[in-house]
Amino acid sequence: MKAFLLAGGRGERLRPLTDRMPKCLVPIDGLPLLAIWLDLCEKHGVSEALVNVSQFPELVEEFLATTRTKVKVTLVREGQPVGNAGTVLANRDFVKGEESFYILYTDNLTDVALDRLAAFHATHAAPITMGLFRTPAPRASGLVQLGPGGVVTHFEEKPDQPVGDLANAGLYVARPSLFDFIPNDLAVTDFGHDVFPRLINRMYGCLVEGYLLDIGNPSALAHGTRVWADRKAAVERFPA
Repeated sequence: MKAFLLAGGRGERLRPLTDRMPKCLVPIDGLPLLAIWLDLCEKHGVSEALVNVSQFPELVEEFLATTRTKVKVTLVREGQPVGNAGTVLANRDFVKGEESFYILYTDNLTDVALDRLAAFHATHAAPITMGLFRTPAPRASGLVQLGPGGVVTHFEEKPDQPVGDLANAGLYVARPSLFDFIPNDLAVTDFGHDVFPRLINRMYGCLVEGYLLDIGNPSALAHGTRVWADRKAAVERFPA
């Protein structure tokens, strides 16, 4: 399978750290976040990935040139933001001929089992499967409600009055039919605001297993780094 690794965000909440590096290269226990994502992709059978960047693309190029990975990486420079869905639509030829592909937000620190999400996706024929998690901060997330079999019957991006805590994890498995639901007349196109409302009752959700944290601000980054170091130490001490 192929994967879009969406890394076009400017990381403004992580300044001043992101004044000198892109968010995707922010270190987590000594490793750039993008290295963790490439390792996760390799572990779960991703053969090729497209990474979009808008900040410090030369640093990402340098990182990729010196990183050992089995994943073939295509780097796309974005001079102007086009939104997460805009990036996917603009680069649809990257997944031409693919039956399914991943769309992954690299803002997150995660070790989620991507292959289990793909396995659930294979049980239906809808355009997209959304990975879900239980959020402690419903107002800061895109929330869903599920019907029989996991069909998404309601989606609301960052609601003022949330109902429930089942949230969008920023991890998707999609089919080419998804492109039919992405508007092509917007300067900036966002999945949460512009695409998912069109897919109510036409997409599925699946709870994911594993650690997942948006490291979008300094306190979250510090917490995630501590947890990641502890998890790595536990694996090294008690290997599976």
